[in-house]
Parts: sequence; structure tokens; C-alpha cells
Amino acid sequence: MQFDDDADLDTSEVRDVRGSRVPGGRAAVGGGVAGIIALILGLIFGVGPDRLGLSSGEPEPVATASTQAEVGRACLRGSDANAREDCRIVAVVNSVQDFWRAEFPRRQGRYSDARTVMFTGRVNTACGTATSAVGPFYCPADRQVYLDLGFFDDLRNTFGAGGPFSQAYVVAHEYGHHVQNLMGTLRRAQDGRQGAASNSVRVELQADCYAGVWAHHATTTPDEKTGRPLLTSLTEADIGDGLDAAASVGDDRIQERYQGRVTPETWTHGSAAQRQRWFDVGYRSGDMARCDTFR
Repeated sequence: MQFDDDADLDTSEVRDVRGSRVPGGRAAVGGGVAGIIALILGLIFGVGPDRLGLSSGEPEPVATASTQAEVGRACLRGSDANAREDCRIVAVVNSVQDFWRAEFPRRQGRYSDARTVMFTGRVNTACGTATSAVGPFYCPADRQVYLDLGFFDDLRNTFGAGGPFSQAYVVAHEYGHHVQNLMGTLRRAQDGRQGAASNSVRVELQADCYAGVWAHHATTTPDEKTGRPLLTSLTEADIGDGLDAAASVGDDRIQERYQGRVTPETWTHGSAAQRQRWFDVGYRSGDMARCDTFR
């Protein structure tokens, strides 16, 4: 996975609040048993803390940034994305949104940007207050993606899913939820049902498929400023890293690891095989119309 060294990065699409103190509010996840359960659920990642039933229930403003200026200075070029993890996240966000900005008009739609918020510890969102134990998530109420980079350490050390494209897959999956929100399909998961055939699972698998669609076009989608693709190289080994990440957060893998048995009737995100399959459908076809997991 390689970015154009000379490409300009747009840090306005990422808000960095790492190290900020979050005033007021009750964190969605605390210590003890609640924290452990949330960590297990968080490692499956998806839509905001309200979906986990762990949010404060009150809209909160995002914490004031303390490191935004540092990201603005450090993440200037594609070469920075090739060298630094936080800059790589900026570049992936830029690439993903470049694609969806171009794709929506082709389908008589209009894409609205979503910002990614990088945080540590806990963060206030319009979906409630969440800790990093919740994992990466998308909050439809404020149309932002929330990400603690420490999640990638957990993904690598606990589940053996490493590599830069594993991170890109996670980010692209969350932007898949933003696409669903804009298209009106995200609300289909709000019926509260669980199980292998539930709408919740279908929504998550569709977001995996949309991540694959972006990956298919990532090295051909032109940057709006340069006219050249921001991502210049994506190998089958990179795609393999993405598939490994998709499998590692399948409901069956998580349940088997943490409860010693698989209970499909409680699934919310889909099995390892399903998540791999739908990412692959998107990647091989490059067609979001093929991502109809509700059929």
C-alpha cells in the first residue's frame, strides 16, 4: 500500500483531539465487567456507542483539539502518509472521500463529507460519550467517524490482523456506514434485532462490501487537486491483510474467543466468512449495486 509521495493531504477532513480532556458527561464504558464486555463488542466495530446501549444518551460536543496543529504540520504530503500512521489515516480518509464524491453524482446523488475524529481515552459525540474500548464507530447524528489509533494495536496483537491496509479497511468500513446514512439504509438496523439474518448484520456486511468497492477503485480515483490517484499501489497481499482483518472481527471468531461457543442468534455483524465474502464482492466487482445484502 503506497501513496503518491508528492500528493497534498487534506487534514481538514480529520480532527485530531488526542490527548484532550473531555469535560463533563459520563463515559459510555467504565472499568470492570462493563469495560470488558464493551471491549469485546468494540473489537467488532460498527455504528456508534448508542448501538451498544452504553452511551450517555445526551448529545455532547466534540472535545477541543489539542494536537490538530501538529497533524497539520506533519501530514502534508503522501510521503508523510507512507511514513506515519496518523498521516496514513488522513490519506485513507482523503482517498475514500475522493471516491464517494465521484461515485454519488454518477448515481444521481450528492455526497456530503464526513470528518474522522482521532481521539484517545474517551470522546463526546452526538451519539453519547464513548471510551476507546468501544472501538472505531460512525455516529449518524453528527456524521463523523471516531477512531482511537490504539485499536489497531489490539487488532494486530490480539487477532493477528496487521498491516497498513487492515487500517484502511477499518476506515473504509466506517465510511460505508456514512454512505448508508446518506442513502437512508442505515436506519434499517435500528429495529434492535439480532441474529445471522438480522438487518443489523446486513447493514454491517454492506459496509464491508462498500469498503471493497472503494478498494477496487482506490488506485484509479483521481485526487481532486492533482488529477492523479492519491493511492498508487495496492497489492493482493494488501487485500489479504484487509480480508484477515474482516475475518478477525467476525461474530463467530469473537464469540469463540471470549465465550467459548458460537451463538448465531446473537450476531450483529456477521461471521468471519460472511465479512470476507462481502468485502470480496465489492472489491472484485467495484460496483456498489452488487452490495445489496438485503436481497
